Amino acid sequence: MGSRLLWRRSATALGIYGSTALGILGSLVALRVLGPTDAGRFSLAVGTAAFFQLLLELTSDEALVKYGFRYAAQEDWGRFHRLVRLTFSFELGASLVAGAIVAAVAPFANSLFHSHGLLAPTLLAALLPPLQSIESMGAATLILRSRYDVRGAFLTLSMGLRLIAIVVGTRYGVMQTVLAVVLAQVVTTLAIVGVGVNALRRFPAAAAAPLGADRRPVLSFVLQSSIGTGLVSLRSWIAPLALGIVRNPTEVGWFRGAQAPQQGFSALSSPVRLILLTEQTRDWERGRPEVVFAGLRRYVIGATLLIAVTLVPLELAMPWLVRVFLGHGYVPATDAARLVLGAAAIQLILGWTKSFPVTIGRPGLRIVAHGIETAVLLPLIVVFGKAWGVTGAAVAVLVSSAVFAGVWAVLVLRLRNGRLPRPVEVTPA
Repeated sequence: MGSRLLWRRSATALGIYGSTALGILGSLVALRVLGPTDAGRFSLAVGTAAFFQLLLELTSDEALVKYGFRYAAQEDWGRFHRLVRLTFSFELGASLVAGAIVAAVAPFANSLFHSHGLLAPTLLAALLPPLQSIESMGAATLILRSRYDVRGAFLTLSMGLRLIAIVVGTRYGVMQTVLAVVLAQVVTTLAIVGVGVNALRRFPAAAAAPLGADRRPVLSFVLQSSIGTGLVSLRSWIAPLALGIVRNPTEVGWFRGAQAPQQGFSALSSPVRLILLTEQTRDWERGRPEVVFAGLRRYVIGATLLIAVTLVPLELAMPWLVRVFLGHGYVPATDAARLVLGAAAIQLILGWTKSFPVTIGRPGLRIVAHGIETAVLLPLIVVFGKAWGVTGAAVAVLVSSAVFAGVWAVLVLRLRNGRLPRPVEVTPA
């Protein structure tokens, strides 16, 4: 059992790190081949779709993981299958609305972002929200089977296909690149849905039963989790989109280049966060909170030590890294990259905050933390971005990340004072 668990964790890390390497390589290809201005246009088209998808999606996959583990622990298969149907319906409906909004925004994209040639790419990008939401729900079924290793493999497949799409598409232009990315996403979605359906069939069959008393808590969980995820989307995409509104696509292209350290640091914690979400949610529902908190302590200590060793050398090497990996056209983004690196270090140490609220059934904690962070970020992006361009946007990201850390410090103190929810009693149905 121990060797199998070690294998799954190792395979998960390999899959996610492989997918991240491919994703970063794809970003570098897009940035270098398209150049700052066209890379900015590409980011604005895809970013608009991602923004509305994350803003409007119901994050039903997190509710499926949380309550799916609960019903599995209780062997309540009737409600388990009902939960699967409800969450899939919620997620698909919300993603279709997001895609429709992106399509409606597309005719105004040129004037909104002070550019040209954005209509067709943005219309094509409107197909991404429903495709990616179906993929996320298929992935959630793999998590319920504790097969995060398979999920990691599919992430590698997804990013590999996306890299091929970018390599081919960037030879012809922005619209062709977006089209290639959409086609790659179609293949990824079809593949993971097939595996996800097979994973669901391995659970005991039962007639779907009403959620009963759990209906309101499930809906509340979905709503709170969705708001929290929407606020995360604001942090991820509001910076380049707002910068595009107050500046131009070239500044957006520089900023996307400056965000490379953030992408890399986020990748470091990705496999750990996926494992934490799966194993700690399962342990919490089985009444083992001490195991959950021990895992969090290990994560924070390890991440802090890693930052202590790597941050200063990376800051000193940043001018060289920008020239080598992005090219001389991105030299104006060097100071911004250094500032974003500091924000990324903070976010790495706080990576556990993405899974922990789901584990304990308190997604509202993310609403508080990310809500305050966003309230700081948005006005600073507008003011600093307009005044100092890409460097000002990076300052806004760093300040808001520091505020986010302070908010979580307060939340943790409140939780330690006895305001944590108790794990449920596990009683087989």
